[in-house]
Amino acid sequence: MKRATSVATILSLASILVTACASEQKSSDPNAKASAQASSEAGAKADSSTPTPMTDAEKAQASIVLPKTIQAAVNSSYRTVENTNRDKYRHPLETLAFFGLKPNMTVVEITPGAGWYAEILAPYLASKGHYIGAFPTIGENAAMNETTAKVIAWLKSHHEFDGHVTIADFHPPDKLEIAPPASADLVVTFRNAHNWIEAGTEDAVFASFYKALKPGGILGLVDHRANPKVPRDPKSANGYVLEKDIIALAKKAGFKLASKSEVNANPKDTKDYPKGVWTLPPTLKLKDQGREKYLAIGESDRMTLKFIKPKK
Repeated sequence: MKRATSVATILSLASILVTACASEQKSSDPNAKASAQASSEAGAKADSSTPTPMTDAEKAQASIVLPKTIQAAVNSSYRTVENTNRDKYRHPLETLAFFGLKPNMTVVEITPGAGWYAEILAPYLASKGHYIGAFPTIGENAAMNETTAKVIAWLKSHHEFDGHVTIADFHPPDKLEIAPPASADLVVTFRNAHNWIEAGTEDAVFASFYKALKPGGILGLVDHRANPKVPRDPKSANGYVLEKDIIALAKKAGFKLASKSEVNANPKDTKDYPKGVWTLPPTLKLKDQGREKYLAIGESDRMTLKFIKPKK
């Protein structure tokens, strides 16, 4: 009996030692430790069902809905009340539709001024297209530079426009490249041609438009229309330009006239004011003198011209 008991005891002790050794080997195996840790982390991650809260900025960004149509862009909250009040004179929906604006276009706006059209074009193009603002960022006019800086800051502050907005330095006659050659679908310019004529840079400017546009691309132009019965002012000092002179300039650069529109015409405009076109709103150069009279006339009579760069 004593011998049997001793054998049983020995076998029991051996079993305990084998189990202990196996346990120690398993705990010292680095691969086993890593696997256990990974399983633990995966389980903890699976158990976590609470998402990271969005910041206020992320919430605001996620709630932005970019306009999909020209009408929606004209009506969008990107525009100031002050600017929308002038739609009755400037007809942005009809004007941009006439020029053939599409959401996937690369569009260059020449000298955007205080950003009246930029507020429409940049949001509209921010989904599929590209807006290029060709600003006179260098110049001696401090007021103009301040205005330019504000519009550029506004464009950059809207991160939903990122990747869809470019700023070009346009300062005739030295800086004329508004976009890479043959890259733009549409170039638009509003009430600027008279300034280039006065400065003597009109030929170079129109040539730069032609160079930037793709074959088949469009140049859309709006400007104060001069009275054809009045002797031509070669410098357009009163702000008015003869329609035939603009057409001649465009043709000289290589464009063909595609169409005209009377959407921005104003038959009340007599074009014979003491301070030129700036006598009328929105400038009202005479201030309170004749204010009601000029407000009743409204903004200037304007030509609206659509040119095409021929395909070769």
